[in-house]
Amino acid sequence: MKKIHVPIEHATLANGLRVVASPDRSAPVVTVGVYYQIGFRLEPRGRSGFAHLFEHMMFQGSENAGKMEHIRLINSSGGMLNGTTNYDVTNYYEAVPSNALERVLWLEADRMRALKVDDENLRNQRDVVKEEVRVNVMNQPYGGFPWLDLPPVAFRNWPNAHNFYGDFVDLDAATLDDVQRFFRTYYAPNNAVLLMIGDLDSSQALLLAKRYFEDIPSGPLPPRADVSEPPQAEERRGEVEEKFGPLPAIAIGYTLPSRNTPDWYAMAIVERILHGGRVGRIYRQLVLEKQIALETDGTADIFDANGPTQMVTRIFYKPELTPEAAVEAFDDVIREIQEKGITNEELDPVKVKFRSDYYSMLEGGMGSYMPRFGLMHYLACFTLFDGDPDRINTILDGFLEVTPDQIQAVARKYLVPKNRAVLVRRPAAAQGAAR
Repeated sequence: MKKIHVPIEHATLANGLRVVASPDRSAPVVTVGVYYQIGFRLEPRGRSGFAHLFEHMMFQGSENAGKMEHIRLINSSGGMLNGTTNYDVTNYYEAVPSNALERVLWLEADRMRALKVDDENLRNQRDVVKEEVRVNVMNQPYGGFPWLDLPPVAFRNWPNAHNFYGDFVDLDAATLDDVQRFFRTYYAPNNAVLLMIGDLDSSQALLLAKRYFEDIPSGPLPPRADVSEPPQAEERRGEVEEKFGPLPAIAIGYTLPSRNTPDWYAMAIVERILHGGRVGRIYRQLVLEKQIALETDGTADIFDANGPTQMVTRIFYKPELTPEAAVEAFDDVIREIQEKGITNEELDPVKVKFRSDYYSMLEGGMGSYMPRFGLMHYLACFTLFDGDPDRINTILDGFLEVTPDQIQAVARKYLVPKNRAVLVRRPAAAQGAAR
C-alpha cells in the first residue's frame, strides 16, 4: 500500500515560535493558522471560561489594526477566517488567495504582539460569551449534552471536570488586569505554533514568518497544568434535566489510555467498530435490531487531545424504557466484543474507513468552506503535543497495525464499569408527568 507523503518544512524562531509550512500547488489558496497552547482544561482555577473568552477578545483589534479591521481585511482579500477553543489549544485561522499570505501574517503577528485589551472590549465580549452560552447551550434541546455534562461526573481533577464554557461568576469577576495577565502568560510566541499550508514556497514562507514574528518578545512559559486523574475504582453516575427535548438519553464515557500507547491505537479502532455510523455495532443492534433506541452516536478525541479524554456513546432511547434497561442493552454490545472478539473480515473494512476518514480530514476536515483545515489542525497538534509535525505521515501506521487480539484485549481492559461514567438526561416533561 502506498503511504501518504505530506511535504513539510518546520523551524523554531529565536523567540520560540514553532513554524510549519506545507506546500500544495493544487489551488491558488493558502490556509494560515496560529495555535496557542491554552484550551478549556489548561485555564487556571478561578478563571473558567477565559480560554473561550479570549477567542472572542482576539478579534477586537490590535495595535495597528483597529476593531473589526482583521475581519474586514481578510474578507476584502477574498478570504474567510474563524477561531475555536478546544481542550488543549485555542486556534485562529484564515484561508485566503495565496497573494494575500503576507497580509495574513502581518495581521496575526500584530495581535500576537499587541492585542487591544481594554475595559470596553472586555465588557462587550464577556456579554457576548454569556449570551452565546444561553442561546447555544442553556436554551437548546440537549445543549451541552454530553460534552459539558459528562466531565464533572467522569473526572475528579478540576482542569478536566469544570464547566468549559465558564462559570458566569468567574467571567463577571474578571478584571482588566486579569485579562491582560492571561494574554501575557498564554499568548506568547513560545507557547504557539504558526502553520502555513497551500500555494506557497516553503523557504519563502519561513522567511516571511521570521520577518513578521521573530521580533515579538517571548515570555516565561506558564506552568503546565496538572491534568492527571487519580485511578478510578468505581462506576460514576450522574443525572441532569432535559428542559426541551422529549426523549430520555444516556451518555456513557470510558476513559481512554494514554496518547501514543499501543492501547490508544487499539481503542481508536474499537471506537470505530462501535460507532461506525449505521454499520457500527451500537446503532445496528440498538436501533435496527432491538429497536430500543431512536438514535445513537459516539466519538472519541483521538488526535487532538493531550490529556485524559473519553470514548463517549450517546443513546436516545424510547420513553417506555428505564435508563437501566438502556445501559444493559449497551452492555450486551460491549460483552459481545469482550467474549467473542472480532474477525479480520469485520476489522479490515473498519481500517479502510479509518484510513479514508484520515485522508478526508487532511483534505478538508471542517466542511468545504475552509481548505486544508484538517491538515492544519493535525499538524498543530502533532507539533504542540508530540514535538513532531512529521507524524502526519506516519501516525496512521499504528492504527492500521491493530489486530483482532488487541481489540479483544483492550475491550476487556478498558470497557469495564470501573472505567466509565454514565450520565442520564431525563426530560422535565416526563418527570412532571411522573409526579
